[in-house]
Amino acid sequence: MESTRQQKYARLIQKELGEIFQRDTKHMFGKAFITITLVKMSPDLGFAKVYLSIFMAEDRNEMLAQINERKSQVRKLLGQRIGKQVRIIPEIAFFIDDTEDHAHKMDSLINSLEIPPADETDDTED
Repeated sequence: MESTRQQKYARLIQKELGEIFQRDTKHMFGKAFITITLVKMSPDLGFAKVYLSIFMAEDRNEMLAQINERKSQVRKLLGQRIGKQVRIIPEIAFFIDDTEDHAHKMDSLINSLEIPPADETDDTED
């Protein structure tokens, strides 16, 4: 379970990285729309797992590879934004958030079930 400090730090990183991907890195990643869905911090606040949702990209895995190639630039931009608020700028690891894909898969499975209609018998006796 994450401490309150880890959660607060994670929210700050999520907010700032979201703004970085929306404003500051458009030239790096083209038309791709990248959002930060979740950030998990290590107990020492030195490492952040960042889960991304990537839209309008032809290949999400290729886009993730591009993001990882420019990880140091993204971390530098993050440091410029939060450097006065925190002691440590964490190392960052990016992952694709597959929650939406999992939800679509579950929806399609549920919709494909053949559930017979319930019997409409009257159980009341007068």
